[in-house]
Amino acid sequence: MPTDPTKAHVASQWAHTSPLIACRFDPLNRFVFSTAEDNTIQRWKLDSGEKIAFTAHDSWVFALAVTANGETLLSAGGDGRLVWWPVATEKPEPIRKVEAHQGWIRAVTLSPDGSLIATVGNDQIVKVWSTADGTLVRQMSGHENQIYSALFHPTGQFLLSGDLLGIVCQWEVATGNLVRKFEAKELHSYNGGQGVHFGGVRSMAFNPQTQHFSCGGLYKSENPLGAVLEPLVNVYEWESQKLVQSQIAEGIKGPLWRIVNHPESYLIGACGGNSGGFLLFWRPDQNKEFHRFQLPNLVRDLDLSSDGIQIATIHFDKHLRITRLEAKAEAKT
Repeated sequence: MPTDPTKAHVASQWAHTSPLIACRFDPLNRFVFSTAEDNTIQRWKLDSGEKIAFTAHDSWVFALAVTANGETLLSAGGDGRLVWWPVATEKPEPIRKVEAHQGWIRAVTLSPDGSLIATVGNDQIVKVWSTADGTLVRQMSGHENQIYSALFHPTGQFLLSGDLLGIVCQWEVATGNLVRKFEAKELHSYNGGQGVHFGGVRSMAFNPQTQHFSCGGLYKSENPLGAVLEPLVNVYEWESQKLVQSQIAEGIKGPLWRIVNHPESYLIGACGGNSGGFLLFWRPDQNKEFHRFQLPNLVRDLDLSSDGIQIATIHFDKHLRITRLEAKAEAKT
């Protein structure tokens, strides 16, 4: 049955004891994982909200990924550490820890076949690891500022990394060679008075047919430190690199923290800032969203379940929320 974003509603919400940072679903739809400002990871059972904590980091955990078979969770954070976890055990303990980067790791992503892990962060280096044993396969240098996002091409042939300056590097996975760069400079701003770079490629996504590649972040950054800015997605034709669409959300102040493409060919963005928290929905041929759904609090991340019906969001008010993209079930009498 097709989804309907206009029927979006919060179906479940669970509270933690600290503001939340990142979230990812288990591909088998048993659990959703979140991270918090108390340095822990939480595993929530989707059918009950039962929570178990994972502890192995000495800082905030900024990035999560779960293998397609649902067996292994990967976490990475401000301590530069990459950690492997068993997903479903009653008392989770790390399988493996790797001191992966100098400083913050901002993103972790898995190759389509699950054999490789890519990590990026503040040290401006892209690293590729073996999922099986944690060995470093290769590393690539070429960014001139902090790297915020990473994404494998659906074929697994290429890896993309997006940085603070709005530059996306396309790497050949087999060799580590730099193939080309995308320039999403609208997503970067420099404020001379405040002396800060702001924005960056916060998230990337391919459409289901892979002919379009999207970069999400923010623009119109009039006062970065005051969070006076607006969400923006740049959509490129993959082969030609031509910018084909700039997708916006008028009247909303806040960056896009993550974008994902739904299998039904619409884009979903999580926006959180001065205007509050929103889920934004765009059609590929339109620059303005066809629907916006306001959440109860500032949103920091989202993930889409493998069935395409549920969206997990995490919030500064310490809540994890599950939004369903379908009409509410009628109460039984």
